[in-house]
Amino acid sequence: MSLAADSQFHRRVILVNGLLPALLIGVDAWRGNLGANPVEFVTRATGVLALVFLLLTLAVTPLRRLYGWTWLAKQRRWLGLYAFFYALAHLIIYVGGDRGWQLLTIPTDMARRPFIAIGMVSFLLMVPLAITSTRAMVRWLGGRRWTQLHRLTYIVAMGGVVHYTLIVKSDLTYPILFAMVLTFLLGYRLRQVWPNG
Repeated sequence: MSLAADSQFHRRVILVNGLLPALLIGVDAWRGNLGANPVEFVTRATGVLALVFLLLTLAVTPLRRLYGWTWLAKQRRWLGLYAFFYALAHLIIYVGGDRGWQLLTIPTDMARRPFIAIGMVSFLLMVPLAITSTRAMVRWLGGRRWTQLHRLTYIVAMGGVVHYTLIVKSDLTYPILFAMVLTFLLGYRLRQVWPNG
């Protein structure tokens, strides 16, 4: 298999598996299998998926360096775009399902529920990352500036973990797991920056 064909295969795998959760949610919605509170279920599901894809995006560099998975670096953009896609779906469902499209109520809700404010800020920071994900934007910004901008991903991921943790009221198992994975990824990156620290 040529390198180009190999890259296309990996891209297809990521594209299909990235869309699969959305497809399954759609099928469950069509069958009426989203539980007693469908809006809450889909809101939570899309938020968790956004966080999963964010952490997968951050895991690309360690996996490439530790296991030599160079093919994964070429697919990082798609992982990041899926994170943005599910975060956008999460926001739309919140605005439509929770706020009833009453946009003027959102600032009050942000003040009343801090996790909403944290989620909003995290999403807003994702917007420039999604916009600059194309090769043309990398060339326009230059590699160094593009890399510096995309370090915002770590801040977005931290905001996402805090957002999720504040939502959960009882079982903190999953927020703790997400926090542990993010701590490892941040620690790995710091270790690369300061190897003798």
